[in-house]
Amino acid sequence: MKPDPSFYPSPRMAMKAAPETLAYVAAFDPGRKVPDAIAVVDVDPRSKTYSKIINTVSMPNAGDELHHFGWNACSSCLCPNAPHPHSERRYLVVPGLRSSRIHILDTKPNPKKPKIVRVIEPNEVAERAGYTRPHTVHCGPEGIYVAALGNAEGKAPGGIFLMDHQTFDIRGQWEVERGPQQLAYDAWWHLGYDTLVTSEWGTPDMFENGLVPEILLGAKYGRRLHFWDLHKRKHLQTIDFGEEYQLVFELRPAHDPTKAYGFVNCVVSLKDLSSSIWVWHRDGNKWAVTKVIDIPAEPADAEKLPPVLKGFGAVPPLVTDIDLSMDDRFLYVACWGTGDLHQYDVSDPFKPKLAGKVRIGGIVAQAGHPAHKGPLSGGPQMVEISRDGKRIYFTNSLYGAIDPQFYPDGIEGWMVKLDARPEGGIAFDPKFFVKWPAPHRPHQVRLEGGDCSSDSYCYP
Repeated sequence: MKPDPSFYPSPRMAMKAAPETLAYVAAFDPGRKVPDAIAVVDVDPRSKTYSKIINTVSMPNAGDELHHFGWNACSSCLCPNAPHPHSERRYLVVPGLRSSRIHILDTKPNPKKPKIVRVIEPNEVAERAGYTRPHTVHCGPEGIYVAALGNAEGKAPGGIFLMDHQTFDIRGQWEVERGPQQLAYDAWWHLGYDTLVTSEWGTPDMFENGLVPEILLGAKYGRRLHFWDLHKRKHLQTIDFGEEYQLVFELRPAHDPTKAYGFVNCVVSLKDLSSSIWVWHRDGNKWAVTKVIDIPAEPADAEKLPPVLKGFGAVPPLVTDIDLSMDDRFLYVACWGTGDLHQYDVSDPFKPKLAGKVRIGGIVAQAGHPAHKGPLSGGPQMVEISRDGKRIYFTNSLYGAIDPQFYPDGIEGWMVKLDARPEGGIAFDPKFFVKWPAPHRPHQVRLEGGDCSSDSYCYP
């Protein structure tokens, strides 16, 4: 028995992996009439079907709202504190954010044609975990960690539950001592520091029918980070960003396990509609945060703005996703509102430098693509980076009920790819533009063999 060849003890070694040839993409029907699907996209430039959807795996029910998903096992299985070296990166764990149903897809017999091998129904999730609305899936040292946004009744507190990475049985709630944490969103960790980090959005009733202006302007959405003892499963510290900052979302810790810092995005400032990027880091024997990037809103003609923004006369950047390259050098920042995708050199995480920028879609800009000259809706949303850092993929839909609030004329789905230069700088691959077949819209991308937001490592 040998470890899965896609497992690597260090991010440095993972960067030397062979290029991916397939991407798996979650696609959902915002009308909830047609079953959602996992699409398989050919990303091998040598292939005749490059930049095409070559297979679609439909879910057995309609209305799941596939959102984020992940692998059953990854490089963390090589960690000495909880080793499972003979596990396989074989199954995709695909939750429905609206339905709370979890689908297990086997990619091993034919990676181009995954098959659904198990469906875990919502009542089993609620009964065994005490949670609903599973959101983030991460393969960890002891199993599969799933961050969920609601409790069994769909209220607070949200939290984390564990699944077995081979049988997919739900083991139960992760937290032993929750402390003050109530809202949930993303979860990730610093394995070398026995620390888990969680962020906040809201409970299901706060977002399932769209963002609620009264909640947003009342600063009642998530604005905190929580730090936990990973092995004792105990809450240690809360950092409140302050009432101005709403929707503290995606966690991207340094891949180097000897580095105790990471990046998180704040979607919107109530003061000026800007977005911001923050670094969490050690400060003595505590954790602290420092704001390192501000991205301002852009003035715009009110006539061109959706109703939710007309009174502000500006397009907010709406940074809804970020991703960090495997060498911890480049941070990619998706501005879903303006249509920009920024590349920052974060070699010094406290002094980011803008290294590259492209624009596509956008609320007002509606910028095109080399392979699609007309106006495009949506904007850079879910971002994924190849292990070697040379290719960046992203899609354009955020969430079924929120898309029409900012794009009232509708979103036509697309997926694109950027090529990155080693010294910095990004450009569209003119041959890669996937026009998504309606009624589906694409969301998260996972890459064959792992990517920059799927694995964690125990050696530098």
